[in-house]
Amino acid sequence: MDTVDDKANTVLQVIERYKNTVFRIAFAYCKNRSDADDIFQEVILRYLKARPEFNSEEHEKAWFVRVTVNCCKKHFFSSWNRKTMPIDEDIRFETAEQSDLFYAVMDLPLKYRIVIHLYYYEGYKIKQIAEMTKQKETTVATQLQRARQLLKTRLKEELIYG
Repeated sequence: MDTVDDKANTVLQVIERYKNTVFRIAFAYCKNRSDADDIFQEVILRYLKARPEFNSEEHEKAWFVRVTVNCCKKHFFSSWNRKTMPIDEDIRFETAEQSDLFYAVMDLPLKYRIVIHLYYYEGYKIKQIAEMTKQKETTVATQLQRARQLLKTRLKEELIYG
């Protein structure tokens, strides 16, 4: 029989495993740390309340990504969010290239930002992203292609004019 400490340790291990993934997706959606923190807390609360059983680690990660995307969408379309104004955050990077790329990704429209993040930072395939975001694979592939083109154009402009 599992003890309370064993269950608590298991929960803490799961949270530790997915905290960066959840936060990065939330930050990619919201573009600010405080909203990303709020979404992170909401996802963790949902996990603690639901205590879902997972078939595999991949299923577990997909659950966290899907719940994070849902919480982000809920936040994005909330009346509270529509009445707020974003605060620019001073984020430091080791190299100028990291900074340029980060800001170029953050300047993308939301639909492109999330597919870029899930594809490049989380390593999901187009089919998996389509399932998570409840879109057609062709839609996700098109969004990914357009996002790449926008990034290429913006980064090239930054190189020429920056």
